Amino acid sequence: KTVICEIVEAIDCNELTTPSQWEEKAQEVIALQAKWKTIGYAPQKMNVQIYERFHKACDEFFHKRGEFFKSMKENMSANLEKKRALCEKAEALKDSTDWKATADALTKLQKEWKTIGPVNKRHSNEVWKRFITACDYFFEQRNKAQSSQRSQEQENLEKKKAIIEQLNAINENADSEEAAQLVRDLTKQWNSIGHVPIKEKDKIYKRYRNIVDQLFDRFHISASNRKLSNFKASVSSMQDGGSQLYREREKLVRIYENMKSELQTYENNLGFLNASSKKGNSLLNELNRKVDKLKADIELAKEKIKVLDESIANEKQE
Repeated sequence: KTVICEIVEAIDCNELTTPSQWEEKAQEVIALQAKWKTIGYAPQKMNVQIYERFHKACDEFFHKRGEFFKSMKENMSANLEKKRALCEKAEALKDSTDWKATADALTKLQKEWKTIGPVNKRHSNEVWKRFITACDYFFEQRNKAQSSQRSQEQENLEKKKAIIEQLNAINENADSEEAAQLVRDLTKQWNSIGHVPIKEKDKIYKRYRNIVDQLFDRFHISASNRKLSNFKASVSSMQDGGSQLYREREKLVRIYENMKSELQTYENNLGFLNASSKKGNSLLNELNRKVDKLKADIELAKEKIKVLDESIANEKQE
């Protein structure tokens, strides 16, 4: 009986960190209790004392076991609440179409889920199914949208290739005005087409830009039209939408106002020049050239602002 007492007293409860370890050790103590009952009485003066020693050792073990499972139950309840909170967050995000930000947020929630301890088996499957269902729903919708987007981008790429073919097919002997109008029409079509696959974007635009520049040179399309066409192309390729359009418009308005002020100064100066002298005539001609250029630049700036206003209006409608 003394040996049995020593065995129970020697149990280090700090080493028992899982339910299975506690259960295994509990079965050993129960077996020792059964063994105790098979042993006869000790000497009378020691019998009560040895029993109390054994009873105390067993009580201490089972008390610590009870505390462990009580604490574990409390932790499981807290873990369940944490996981339910993650379920609510995932469900609030599952219908979002902000694919990048939401995917990052859900991935973060999944990592956080793994850091939370176990919950009661009665709720484990239920709460996990709730969480993963919300996550899976979002990622399925994202995959469908991206697949549709990739299909649309590929279709846009084919449309732009067709426009390049039409540009290439313009005959060198074609009427300049008709050719210029055709280029403008095809440029308008190009600008109306949406995004292409990102890996093809620069390559297809370079092909388009090269052939358009060649046509501009070939048919002597005005520099202003070329600049305006290039500007329209750059506006259509702006990726972040409204904010960039507004910034570009503010910049152009400042340039436009500065040029108007500069033009006013030149026109005022023209009134003070005497064209009778050679020097006066030379300066007058120079100022007139500057005035003509400024007027053309001002008109181009107005057209660019008009393009931006149309793009901003289209953004708002979308």
